[in-house]
Amino acid sequence: MYAVIKTGGKQYSVKAGDVIFVEKLGAEADSEVVFDQVLAVGEEGKVKVGTPLVKGATVTGKVLKNGKGKKLNIITYRPKKGSMVRKGHRQPYTKVEITAISPKAAKAAKEEE
Repeated sequence: MYAVIKTGGKQYSVKAGDVIFVEKLGAEADSEVVFDQVLAVGEEGKVKVGTPLVKGATVTGKVLKNGKGKKLNIITYRPKKGSMVRKGHRQPYTKVEITAISPKAAKAAKEEE
């Protein structure tokens, strides 16, 4: 069983046991997080796509850690002006392991087809 979830302005296709890196969530390490914005739920051969969300579907995950990504160096250069600015940026993230896709979502997907 798999699901497509939306978090942090991005969409992720997940299965139970997957480890994903999402935009930083307000959750501590070793805590549980529930994604309720589920766009699609499917099994082999059967897919339920929401309009825009699948009713009653949830995806549960465990927060493994919070951290920062690799440093990006941004250089702004203006030719013939003698001006150059260097900046750095590290995007914060949350590492989440998907533990379960709600069985109600799977049941709802089968019933509504």
